[in-house]
Amino acid sequence: MKAHRHQFDAVVVGAGGAGLMAALYASKQVKTAVLSKLYPTRSHTGTAQGGIAAPLGNMEEDRPEWYAYDTVKGGDWLVDQDAAEILAHESIEAIIELEHMGLPFDRTPDGKIAQRRFGGHTRNFGEAPVMRACHSADRTGHMILQTLYQQCIKHNVTFFDEFFVTDLILEDGVVRGVVAIEIATGDIHVFHSKAVLFATGGAGRIYKVTSNAHSLTGDGMAIVWRRGLPLEDMEFFQFHPTGIYKLGILLSEAARGEGAVLINDKGERFMERYAPTLKDLASRDVISRAIYMEIREGRGIGGKDYVYLDMRPETINRFKSAPGGREVTAEYLEHKLPDIIEFVRVYLGIDPMREPVPIQPTAHYAMGGIPTDVHGRVIRDERNTPVPGLYAAGECACVSVHGANRLGTNSLVDLVVFGRRAGRHMAEYCQQADFAPLPPEPEAYTIEMVERIRNGTGEERVPLLRTELQETMQTYVSVFREASGLETAIEKIRELQERYRHIRINDKGYRFNTDLLEAIELGFLLDVAEATAFSALNRMESRGAHYREDYPKRDDENWLKHTLIWRQDGRVTFAYKPVVITKWPPKERKY
Repeated sequence: MKAHRHQFDAVVVGAGGAGLMAALYASKQVKTAVLSKLYPTRSHTGTAQGGIAAPLGNMEEDRPEWYAYDTVKGGDWLVDQDAAEILAHESIEAIIELEHMGLPFDRTPDGKIAQRRFGGHTRNFGEAPVMRACHSADRTGHMILQTLYQQCIKHNVTFFDEFFVTDLILEDGVVRGVVAIEIATGDIHVFHSKAVLFATGGAGRIYKVTSNAHSLTGDGMAIVWRRGLPLEDMEFFQFHPTGIYKLGILLSEAARGEGAVLINDKGERFMERYAPTLKDLASRDVISRAIYMEIREGRGIGGKDYVYLDMRPETINRFKSAPGGREVTAEYLEHKLPDIIEFVRVYLGIDPMREPVPIQPTAHYAMGGIPTDVHGRVIRDERNTPVPGLYAAGECACVSVHGANRLGTNSLVDLVVFGRRAGRHMAEYCQQADFAPLPPEPEAYTIEMVERIRNGTGEERVPLLRTELQETMQTYVSVFREASGLETAIEKIRELQERYRHIRINDKGYRFNTDLLEAIELGFLLDVAEATAFSALNRMESRGAHYREDYPKRDDENWLKHTLIWRQDGRVTFAYKPVVITKWPPKERKY
């Protein structure tokens, strides 16, 4: 195995929206590199469909204060409200900046950026739905990704595509770079830097049914955790209510924003029972639980474990569920929702303009992750002490702007707002910092891990272990949770971690060794699953996406706080830090 050395002021790990936005801003002041295990335009940001929120008020009155409040309420009051206010106010500038970069937003007849409804977004502090989501048909994330990649090329960001980062160089509490495997050759590369930003996305592949791509294996979270730093609020994992049945492929709530409704076996629009004001546009945790309640009570379609998403024009018009109660046609929906409609036709073989679509909740988004402040600086403890030179942004980070449950569209806003803030701060840090010396043999950990896996002679196989992990998480750490199931999950994860030490792979080579890469990713998945299950067992209340059937009420007296979890000497420990409350004290969520 060859080892190579590189030196950059700033290194960004991950080429999705957050990583590209951070790299774009850092590159304006310092020498910047982006490392990505995928080609950048294949990053998962490209799958985001329905929109990116900003209170522009182009379609109807809107205000940043209403948006910030919706974010706090949607997150069940675990959101740090200073972060929510930053998100709401800076989203306007971020959207206009993307437009000036060339992002092709849909337009109103008078040329303004068009906006649509999205779940949990309201006017006047919950009074009624509001059109806040800016969109480019239902390919908004794809357009953001393409636009930011073009801008990074324009500003001479250096890209290392298909480089798999495996380790963080952290000595004496100071960041010194990262170590990566070049997938094409198997060579090891050490990137010496003043600052590192992780933007590696989520970890949905810990679950069996997920909207996440195969590449979302929690790499950044696990690497940081292995280096003795905490993860925050890992118990909060969002299930999106409308994944294609059994496949998990996401059908954006843009469909419901255009008037589609959820229907049970009796033909009822059942969300009227659970959220009488916002109905099918309530927050994702509320709708996911409602779907499971309908199934539990025997109102799944044909008694099975799914319900219908009905986007047929005649159904939308019958319920008058389109914005303003307007009449919709198949042609209108084909124009507004081309990818969603095509997904249904391709993956289910049905025409959603003529038939309702079988859906079930799908593991979608990690609200928790690497703890950061509002500048993207990673913090090491409950006192918010920053780690010099270490940053994180996007889904792998926890600001916390999503709290216990993320609103739809807020992932894309998070990427551009906090990716930009992190990139700016990282550039400022690099301008005043010196290169800390590399430790002797910084690549040693990665080489040892690679050789141990390549030369393993055990009987355990990676695909089997991964499947058992995913089935365990899907069964016991899903929409509904309780203590005995979580304890079973932890016991199983510990068993899988022990079996993981005895894996064997078929490909013993170095070049494009996907057997090796998947084995390393499985190790990351096991780490993230452990943190998630332990955190879920530890939080003895129900809040947002974390619903404990043995503790069904929210408990602000004991649990209005963030969880920090560490693993030290094979054991997990917890600490807590307060939620930042600026304007809105907790109250009951009503939709």
